[in-house]
Amino acid sequence: FRVSLHTLYSNTPSDFDFKLESLAQEFSTLSEFAEHLAANVDIVFPVIHGKFGEDGGIQELLEKANVPFVGTPSNECLRAFDKHNASLELDAQGFLTVPNFLVEKDKLATSELEEWFRSINLNKENGKVIVKPTRAGSSIGVVVAYGANEAAEKAEGIFSEGIDNKVIIEVFLEGGCEFTAIVLDVGTANNSEPIVLLPTEVELQSSISSDIQEDTIFNYRRKYLPTQQVAYHTPPRFPAEVIDCIRKGVSLLFRHFGLRDFARIDGWFLPSPATSLPSSENGVKFGNTEYGAVLFTDINLISGMEQTSFLFQQASKVGFSHSRILRTIVQHACSRFPSLVTSNNAWTALSRKMQSAKQALIIPNGTCKQKAFVIFGGDTSERQVSLMSGTNVWLNLQGFDDLDVTPCLLAPSNGYSSHNEDFSESSRDVWTLPYSLVLRHTTEEVHAACFEAIEPERVEITSRLRNQVMKELERALSKQDWFAGFDITDEQPIKYSLQQWIDYVKEAKAVVFIAVHGGIGEDGTIQSLLESAGVPYTGPGPIASRTCMDKVATSLAVDHLASYGIHTIPKDVRAREELLKSSLVDIWNDLKAKLQTETVCVKPARDGCSTGVARLRCPEDLEVYANALRGTLPRLPANCLSKAHGVIEMPVPPPESLIFEPFIETDEIIISNKSWNDSTRHLVWKGENEWLEVTVGVVGKRGEMHSLNPSITVKESGDILSLEEKFQGGTGINLTPPPATIMSEDALQKCKSCIEMTANTLGLEGFSRIDAFVNVHSGEVLLIEVNTVPGMTPSTVLIHQALTEEPPIYPHKFFRTLLDLAFARAG
Repeated sequence: FRVSLHTLYSNTPSDFDFKLESLAQEFSTLSEFAEHLAANVDIVFPVIHGKFGEDGGIQELLEKANVPFVGTPSNECLRAFDKHNASLELDAQGFLTVPNFLVEKDKLATSELEEWFRSINLNKENGKVIVKPTRAGSSIGVVVAYGANEAAEKAEGIFSEGIDNKVIIEVFLEGGCEFTAIVLDVGTANNSEPIVLLPTEVELQSSISSDIQEDTIFNYRRKYLPTQQVAYHTPPRFPAEVIDCIRKGVSLLFRHFGLRDFARIDGWFLPSPATSLPSSENGVKFGNTEYGAVLFTDINLISGMEQTSFLFQQASKVGFSHSRILRTIVQHACSRFPSLVTSNNAWTALSRKMQSAKQALIIPNGTCKQKAFVIFGGDTSERQVSLMSGTNVWLNLQGFDDLDVTPCLLAPSNGYSSHNEDFSESSRDVWTLPYSLVLRHTTEEVHAACFEAIEPERVEITSRLRNQVMKELERALSKQDWFAGFDITDEQPIKYSLQQWIDYVKEAKAVVFIAVHGGIGEDGTIQSLLESAGVPYTGPGPIASRTCMDKVATSLAVDHLASYGIHTIPKDVRAREELLKSSLVDIWNDLKAKLQTETVCVKPARDGCSTGVARLRCPEDLEVYANALRGTLPRLPANCLSKAHGVIEMPVPPPESLIFEPFIETDEIIISNKSWNDSTRHLVWKGENEWLEVTVGVVGKRGEMHSLNPSITVKESGDILSLEEKFQGGTGINLTPPPATIMSEDALQKCKSCIEMTANTLGLEGFSRIDAFVNVHSGEVLLIEVNTVPGMTPSTVLIHQALTEEPPIYPHKFFRTLLDLAFARAG
């Protein structure tokens, strides 16, 4: 399908795949698709991971149609993608390799596997091995096994899941350190000249929970999701000789396998003595150093390209922004195709002309760039979402040449405080961050990286290696007409107290984009401090922020609007101490009587979006929830309440008070599965309950807030959530606006006017997100909560809503609009 740009801002493919028939141009065959590309594009950049993307499939299709593309040709992809074949080739070329055993589907002989265990001196009962598909990307299907029998079982599991029909069993490299290295081809025409950037050490930490014994392998979840079980160090904390060996080996592999443009190669460093490597003839092989053994295990032909992926982490360490590294890769690829040399030269000339025109616009009267600071982090349960929001805002605002945007981390406090009274700005630190330090998965990792980056020894090592790599790159790339130079400077993170940071921002005459979710970022504290200093900032002011953080206060503020179609849900507030000390059966019966309900919704009285929200059906559910509060559990495991549910993140520290409300019954909207006689998928909605849950962004000046189109969330029937859906931008499907088959245009307009009235009554400004139930017939709303610092991740629903405006507002323009609103208010 040829999809619209809007589609790219979806949570997961499920968000749009059921709409493709109506929204996108379908190609009936792959050859028709290839013909379309041949007629309409200069060059293709494949970013399909795993099968068809990295095994030569898409590349062969493009080659047959004579369509230029970025990356390695099809035959070379096929050779490098198969982990077993690549391992044999590495061995033949004199590289150290990990001892391994190939298992093919329906050909598994346990006796042969046991013999392999014996041959490498591994205990066949409990020897530790890695079992993985030979041809799959992103660490999908990679598992640990103990002994030959369990290894055979895990291999059968991979076969039965249909991941691959060949599996490789490798020795687990005990005591090893994993690394990954990006390599760029900077040669001219088809003369390959690979230069390896600064490799990254992947530090894996075992689960500290005694009841969950998790093996330390760098799996899909650790690779792509916020997790505190992994930390990255670029460059690695290895001896210089080892880093040189890694860079030399990766360069040799790139040349030997005939790779093109760029790749990522992973491996292990085993400090001496390398007991996991049983082979005696290893002494003469490439990879032996004075300090231990270097082994290469995986060749990734298309590296991950999320905002914080290794490609961008490593490129930013040696002077490339996201756009500059991608442009360098694409322009290098163009230089390999004679038919594109003219286009490439024209593109270079045009981009230089545009750049100088932009500069001329900015500097005519000596005008300085407007400074903006994006602050994110904190220590609430929403801090990881805050990091993703802040990173996304910062990267989008980077595109404006008249802005100078600095990312900032609000460091966690020494302890946790849930009340303003306990807050002291002297106890909070803010770090201004260099480009490369932002590109991490967790706030804890960013914080730790700040301290590591200012250690004198690390500063010296990093600076020396960075200069070495940049000199190599500059020497080669300066021969290319199209190379525009480096655009990221090497800076140190700087620590300020919160008050010092505000003084610094004020002196810079800057604006602050607040992306700290919950806590002091959303309860009016940061807003008050900035307002006192006369610093403009995004979002509502202190009073509206404080009101909306308190769900009871929010309800009271709009209680008088019932005649306008704006209603609130009855609430019963209980202190946490009461739940921990009183009879839960008595409390349960009291709640049912007061709220006139059989099913109760519980949520913290003062916390951000969705944290600690649970549906309780009986006193036993209340007991499970109370025990989680008593034990200060960070989360409730899936399905621990009486009705099936997912993991429920709990606020840390536990809230002082909780709100109980009647649970509002809604009918799930479901996407039907494709049936055998019908290729399309349909929306199914019973419509027995007239209430639907919606989430709506509001944008504008105080008293003049504009409602964007509401979104509803849809579930898929009968589908177990895939790994991608569980762990990436979110689950479920967002429909913006609700389809006319569910909600009429009149009801939609009434809903939007109710949302605007709610926003204006609460004194909101800049932007916020309102969650409510809407009556599909009348458009009246039942308010749930207001988020004054809503999620701003790449796939957030606010982005979907802005894109449905007329004309569509793209993310960079949306975030710029919010900054401009902050200035307008200050003015």
